[in-house]
Amino acid sequence: MKQIEVVAAIIYDNEKYFATQRGYGEFEGLWEFPGGKIEKGESHENALRREIQEELGVDISIDGFICTTDFDYPSFHLTMHCYLCTILVGELELREHKSARWLVLSSLDEVMWLPADKEIVEYLLENRYEE
Repeated sequence: MKQIEVVAAIIYDNEKYFATQRGYGEFEGLWEFPGGKIEKGESHENALRREIQEELGVDISIDGFICTTDFDYPSFHLTMHCYLCTILVGELELREHKSARWLVLSSLDEVMWLPADKEIVEYLLENRYEE
């Protein structure tokens, strides 16, 4: 099975988490925490900063590691490293996503998450993960 390793930004501001809705591909319309693939030789942190700049046009601060989750999709195995982040510079601009929402902890389950991201939501809820 194909192995894919990615990083995800759990962007947090004023007791809200930033969620994005995929605008393309097999999982179009489902919600996720933004991020993407790690390029060869790239650290998790550099990959995350690059991906968020490409996808959302902002610079982020990586404030801490949250967790790593593994999920088996039908055609690949995903390993996702998740980091709590805040926006340092810029205004959020959806370059690849069709929609976005800021959600408080208690409303994280109001959107249809990708399966791997759903595990992160459950982790955040179980651990009451807040700044």
